[in-house]
Amino acid sequence: MRKAGLRRLRIAGAAVCAALAAACVLAQQTERAKDVPYVPTPQPVVDEMLRLANVTKDDIVYDLGCGDGRLVITAVKKFGARRGVGVDIDPQRIRESNENARAAGVTDRVKFLEQDLFETDFKEATVVTLYLLPQVNLRLRPKLLSDLKPGTRIVSHAFDMGDWKPEKVVTVEPGGQTLYFWTVPAKGATTGGAAAKP
Repeated sequence: MRKAGLRRLRIAGAAVCAALAAACVLAQQTERAKDVPYVPTPQPVVDEMLRLANVTKDDIVYDLGCGDGRLVITAVKKFGARRGVGVDIDPQRIRESNENARAAGVTDRVKFLEQDLFETDFKEATVVTLYLLPQVNLRLRPKLLSDLKPGTRIVSHAFDMGDWKPEKVVTVEPGGQTLYFWTVPAKGATTGGAAAKP
């Protein structure tokens, strides 16, 4: 009797520990997800971002904070990009993105990663798009400069990169939404307060 009671106690204790661990992971993910609220980019802005980046059939487009996937889906379906990859920390957004890709018939050319964008490998990208927040852009800037190949194009909706001056600034009407465009410089070149690593 005593052994059975101890076994049940151990099982109950293990279940409680597992539940606490899961709650901690969920809390961490929720905290990270709060970095950027989900605000869908209007389709005319999506189209202009991809035009500004001059997306072609040779491009691999990464959208960091992809939301419902509309940007990478548009990149492959309308602009003919070779591949599109969306990254978002919110599992609901990733499910939505995959559903939208199926509906658009582009699942063979897009994929969606449920990841923290600061831990994502996007070295293969030739175009990177962002709709984040100013402080997130600034935190991400060193990774963009160190990981991306020189010549990679970056377009940000609404927010700039501090003292890294954009090559182009475009206003999209209606609504007057601002887009910023940069090209990753040669390794070692300075971009205001940052330098691309060799």
